[in-house]
Amino acid sequence: MNILRVGLIQQRCTDNRQANIDTSIRGLREAAAQGAHLAVLQELHGTPYFCQTEDTGCFDLAEPIPGPSTELFGAVAKELGLVIVTSLFERRAPGLYHNTAVVLEADGSIAGCYRKMHIPDDPGYYEKFYFTPGDLGFTPIPTSVGRLGVLICWDQWYPEAARLMAMAGAELLVYPTAIGYDPNDTQDEQSRQREAWMTIQRGHAIANGIPVLSVNRVGFEPDPSGVGAGAHFWGNSLAAGCQGELLAVADTEREQVLVVDLDRQRSEKIRRIWPYLRDRRIDAYGDLIKRYRD
Repeated sequence: MNILRVGLIQQRCTDNRQANIDTSIRGLREAAAQGAHLAVLQELHGTPYFCQTEDTGCFDLAEPIPGPSTELFGAVAKELGLVIVTSLFERRAPGLYHNTAVVLEADGSIAGCYRKMHIPDDPGYYEKFYFTPGDLGFTPIPTSVGRLGVLICWDQWYPEAARLMAMAGAELLVYPTAIGYDPNDTQDEQSRQREAWMTIQRGHAIANGIPVLSVNRVGFEPDPSGVGAGAHFWGNSLAAGCQGELLAVADTEREQVLVVDLDRQRSEKIRRIWPYLRDRRIDAYGDLIKRYRD
């Protein structure tokens, strides 16, 4: 199979969990109907982005793996013959929670998991209150459609994460995402943030010679506490090719299902003319494991 058809499911989320799940499943069905072999859902697609505030009651949203979501989306994967990247709030043990992506094989089984490694703690993104940093490392997940380098949202700002996935044999990078701007920011600032987000992901594709899929939520979600201005998620889910070329970009304001064809042989061709992995000076990179060079 030289062409891999992928679906990116960009959606709005509300306080109605069942409605969110139903929207996700409709998107998966639409992608499958268009011939997708792999479909990616956005970060925490079953719930609103609850990390705008610190509320212990939100821990009730977490669930185990295996659990209700993996059973439900596993059944959908099996029905549609579709590899699915889903996202959930994982309850690993009392007081121990992760932001986790689960890859479901086309037969409905769990192919593997990735626990978010980089955890932000910024105004409106209080994730350190909820999520323990991941401990599964940067390990691609083998599936029937290839080795998926699954990372999550804040991970996408770190070239080290993308590189380590590529070095471990990932054939594409997949980022379930929830990122937006403060509605009080100026339009120029909002544009700069959005463009920076798109640019760095294209850079990961270029630097590693593999495609990037990033699926972001869309729409305004208020701060439940009423203290903050809320978050306006900017959508723009994207697929970038091995030279950073934009293959498809979703809308900034509306729900959308993107279906894109990836040439599975292109990475090999590009790496032959831009052999970054060959020319890396691994003998000179020791300081990368330091926090800072004083």
